[in-house]
Amino acid sequence: MITYNADGTKLPKIKKRATTEWIKAVAESYKRKVGEIGYMFVDDDKILEVNNEYLGHDYYTDIITFDYCEGDILNGDIVISLDTVRSNAKKFGKSYEEELYRVIIHGILHLCGINDKGPGEREIMEANENAALRLLDEMRVGNERKG
Repeated sequence: MITYNADGTKLPKIKKRATTEWIKAVAESYKRKVGEIGYMFVDDDKILEVNNEYLGHDYYTDIITFDYCEGDILNGDIVISLDTVRSNAKKFGKSYEEELYRVIIHGILHLCGINDKGPGEREIMEANENAALRLLDEMRVGNERKG
């Protein structure tokens, strides 16, 4: 089950059912199943607080992923700063929506075992994000044809 909540900000305008189906499809492509995934959308103040409290980091970030996976079952809490998503979209010349979905799937890819801190890992993560975003586009086109 995937839940979407907000703390200190409005829930972003995402189609929850379609987003959940996409996340499940991405997980399946890595031979994983979705267990309990909780998304929490927050502002910069809240993500800084979470980063300080749980990781000992004193800086803003777009996403923090807490991994509670068991075997091939994905379980975790994913905290996303919508403020940072918005500023990163501008910085990278992307739409807010594209950057939001990139960050949403970034947490899932971490739970699937893909890292982005070591040498060459950022490029691997980005390639996997891009593949997942292409899948999202394909699923949207398929749903439009159905309906």
